[in-house]
Amino acid sequence: MTLSLDADQLDRYSRHIIMDDVGPDGQAALLDARVLVVGAGGLGAPVLQYLAAAGVGHLTVVDDDRVELSNLQRQIIHGTDDIGRKKVDSAAAFIEALNPDITVETHDTRLTVENVVELVSAHDVVVDASDNFPTRFLLNDACVFADVPLSHGAVYRFEGQVTTFTGGQPCYRCLFPEAPPEGAVPDCATAGVLGVLPGTIGAIQATEVIKLLLDEGETLDGRLLVYDAHSLETHTVPISPSPECPVCSENARITSVADGDYTGRCVVAEPQSD
Repeated sequence: MTLSLDADQLDRYSRHIIMDDVGPDGQAALLDARVLVVGAGGLGAPVLQYLAAAGVGHLTVVDDDRVELSNLQRQIIHGTDDIGRKKVDSAAAFIEALNPDITVETHDTRLTVENVVELVSAHDVVVDASDNFPTRFLLNDACVFADVPLSHGAVYRFEGQVTTFTGGQPCYRCLFPEAPPEGAVPDCATAGVLGVLPGTIGAIQATEVIKLLLDEGETLDGRLLVYDAHSLETHTVPISPSPECPVCSENARITSVADGDYTGRCVVAEPQSD
């Protein structure tokens, strides 16, 4: 596949085009790609910024929040003038100002069982930039069933984690079979988060997406990268396929999002004995 690049695009993406790993065909592939980003907050902000700058041609943003003053410490695509504005509208305005090549599709809504299948299946890669377990499980399950790669990131105080699932095994439920008890993992509003940390993790997520779209390099599939901003150290933890995974194993008990529990702890029901 080759798309003709005009003079402005040749200039804008020149540092990509001169790379053997990208070149004009790779840049054309980016411009032709569709990426779904769920969450336009701390993680979604750098993901959207870098994917737009890189020329990923169609970005779909899902978020039902409005910009608050406390967001601006880390959510870098929103500004003071955006306070009170829908995050998807603020994100779209930022992207369009950064790169007019990009088509931005916005959904001012929460991700639900009713809309997730259509959204996921219409995209080449999905980015989980959410901040809650029900959404993470819902995205994972929908991506497994649609065979769409998923980039997952999370942040907490000085620590972040990121991984990528490219289909088959393992999946997010191999890592976390169900959500922890309510209150066991404080959110950013109660525990805090270092403002630059989502930028680091979000940039890694954007890197993973671009590599997937270019079919270049090695992704974090099968590995969880953990980053400690205190020590500036990283380590990776292997993620093994779980033979009891309720979604991606041979004994899967969830075969469509209609089967899943995406509220509260997202507890997986035990199989019933005869």
